Amino acid sequence: MMSMRRRKIFTKPPLRPNSDINVTPLVDVVLVLLIIFMVLTPLLDKDIPIRVPDTTKVETPEEVPPDQLVVGITPEGELLINSQKITEDEYVNRLKRMLAAKPPGEKLVFFMPDEKANYAKVIGALDGARLAGAETLGMMTELAENVPAPGTGGAPGAPGTPGAPLSPPTSPPPGTPSSTTGPSP
Repeated sequence: MMSMRRRKIFTKPPLRPNSDINVTPLVDVVLVLLIIFMVLTPLLDKDIPIRVPDTTKVETPEEVPPDQLVVGITPEGELLINSQKITEDEYVNRLKRMLAAKPPGEKLVFFMPDEKANYAKVIGALDGARLAGAETLGMMTELAENVPAPGTGGAPGAPGTPGAPLSPPTSPPPGTPSSTTGPSP
């Protein structure tokens, strides 16, 4: 009889998972994208006719009108209309008179507050101009050549010009000796 022999069966131990990235699909995708861009790039260079609207030449005035209204606000909160100091009580009435002389559509008031001016004073001045009948309010960041800076002379009716009302005397600058003050520190 044949003896039954037993055979030993060996199995391989399980292999560790492969942690390498398969780059073949990545290379395929990159090559396809490269081909697409190579084909499309010459097509992007073609001129496509486009209708654009005609441009209109905007005329910029060379001179600022002499009746231009510029409201200034000093750091101390004082209001100036064309460099002339006025009180808050007469601000709206003075602007009403000045704007009444202008035709409808040209009631424009520019504002040039000092950078240290109180924000509430600026908003109050804007609201007052609206109450006075201003149709358009503008903010100035730079002075035009022939518009005097708020707080300086030179505008018609401004302090320091002939026929202008005299302004109240101003106090001497800080640190200057005065007869009404005590000794300076």
